Amino acid sequence: MSKRDGKILEILTTGGRLEVAELSERLGVSNVTVRKDLDSLQKRGLVLREHGFALLANPNDVSGRLAYHYEKKLRIARQAARLVPDDATIMIESGSCCALLARELADSRQGVTIVTNSAFIANDVRQRSNVETVLLGGLLQRDSQVTVGPLVRLCAQEFAVEQLFIGADGWLDGTGFTNGDHLRAEAVRTMSESASKVVVLTESEKFAHHGAIPLRFGEKPLQLVTDAGMGMADQMRVLAMGIEVTLA
Repeated sequence: MSKRDGKILEILTTGGRLEVAELSERLGVSNVTVRKDLDSLQKRGLVLREHGFALLANPNDVSGRLAYHYEKKLRIARQAARLVPDDATIMIESGSCCALLARELADSRQGVTIVTNSAFIANDVRQRSNVETVLLGGLLQRDSQVTVGPLVRLCAQEFAVEQLFIGADGWLDGTGFTNGDHLRAEAVRTMSESASKVVVLTESEKFAHHGAIPLRFGEKPLQLVTDAGMGMADQMRVLAMGIEVTLA
């Protein structure tokens, strides 16, 4: 994916449905060039074209979300990978930072086993011989490519791992991290029961938002890995809840 493709997806993620002419102006290229880029993105299922407008095809598509703040997410993933030694068995939940973590482990570790409810992650690293992947069963959400439901619990109970890596949609003061989908939130809570520690990978901008579903983990130790753009006020709010903070 080119840098301009990534920039288009970033703009559409934050701006929603936009005119092609506005995209052209913000990118500093001609309307013809933008239309060619949009045609390419549409063929990959990432963008929808309307008359004179463009919008994201599916905001839950992991492939599309990966392009949004890609370099920032990659730094987060690389920082998180330092927590994982060779030959470890870990759990990784769905999310763009989590998907990049799985790739980073596949590139830099040996003998790691990834237990996940993300079909996207399982497929993404399936040909890497230095990692093994266990895909938890359940009802597959087509858009997010995540398994949810009671079968996830039955499968997750067969494991006892040191770390579960998850994403988050936002933060709620006094409550903690949040998710926007109740079935995915329940899957995360279920997986956390099989882990000694939960590590949250998310961009600092998420602290300006919150999802509808709190991710409550009880007394489970938590660590946040986020980008260096996190403000001191946000850091203090997280630290006040006993959560370790690591900046990438």
